Amino acid sequence: MSTLSTHILDAVHGAPAAGVGVTLFDGSSAEISSGTTDSDGRIGSLGGTLPPGTYRLRFETGAYFTAQGVESFYPEVTIAFVATGERHYHVPLLLSPFAFSTYRGS
Repeated sequence: MSTLSTHILDAVHGAPAAGVGVTLFDGSSAEISSGTTDSDGRIGSLGGTLPPGTYRLRFETGAYFTAQGVESFYPEVTIAFVATGERHYHVPLLLSPFAFSTYRGS
């Protein structure tokens, strides 16, 4: 079984993105867990232990920027990934109103 965490950085402000809603779905699109990023832009544990499979993380980016009074293009960012073994998976998101980037963290 694997574990999962995430971290969002706001590239416009050069700071963590606090208060972003994040939802974890399994391969059949069933919701597994959800949470909100803390003051450091992190969710340290999402979904408990995960068996191998395909998962999706949905980040509520539009609501985050709307709350700041900033126009944005993406109402949400969805990242699909595959958990293949017993390890910790970390999915970081670098965010701006008109772009985003991600990678497999550690």
